Formats: sequence, structure tokens, C-alpha cells
Amino acid sequence: MQKARPGMRGYVCIDTLVHKSGCLSLLNRMFTEHPDTKSYFPHFKGMDSAEEMKQSDQVRGHGKKVFGAINDMVQHLDNSEAFLGIVTPLGKKHATQLKIDPKNFRIICDIILQLMEEKFGGDCKASFEKVTNEICTHLNNIYKEEGW
Repeated sequence: MQKARPGMRGYVCIDTLVHKSGCLSLLNRMFTEHPDTKSYFPHFKGMDSAEEMKQSDQVRGHGKKVFGAINDMVQHLDNSEAFLGIVTPLGKKHATQLKIDPKNFRIICDIILQLMEEKFGGDCKASFEKVTNEICTHLNNIYKEEGW
């Protein structure tokens, strides 16, 4: 893990969350609370129960991918060029190839904030809320550029 910078308590929390099975909790909660999101994942459609999802290496793997991308973005928040080098291709791929509704990024970020608050308290959530807002703002801008 990269050394946390001042004001980056949320970074430490998200890194810890990944190692405490947060990646699995993230998608389980998203699919349970927002079942329509499962339609974007054809290989998850046959999983009807939370227990099936908990056992799935595919679900766990995608959760790790989500947290990995967020970790990469967080590490580069103080470097616009590097941050945009991560968020722009991710946004374009989700907008043009995968056709993921941009509202789902806010759903994922809100669930991450809930998990942080549950596991680490409100301070951690508050420190990371600005980060999720920044990520969602940039992703929404990319979607607008792509004609959404």
C-alpha cells in the first residue's frame, strides 16, 4: 500500500476494506439492493442468492477490479494528468462498449461509503466522500462527452 498522504484517511480505509472482503460485500449489496444492476453482468445473471454470489470467484474478482481502479484513482488525485489517464479510459469503455448507465457509478460509490462507515465509522466515510464525488463528476463528464 502506498503511504497515505495527509487528509487521505479514506484511502487507508478503502485499502483495508479490500482486504476485509469489502469487494465481495460491494457487489452483493449492489445486486441485492439494486437488482437491475445485475443485467449488466451476463455471467452473474444465473446467481439468484446472496450465498451463490458470496461463493463466486467471478463476483469477488470483479469487486477487486472495482476497488483496484478506485485505489489507482485515489493514488493519483494530486496529479490531474495521471488521474484522468485512469478515469478517462474507464469512463469511455463503460459508456461506449459496455453501455453501463452512469447512475451506477453513484450507486457503487454510495455502497462503498456505507461499507466504510459500517467498518470504520463516520470519519472514514466523510474523508472519502469527496473522493467519490470527484470520481463520479469526472465519469459523468466523460459520459456527456460520449453523448449520453
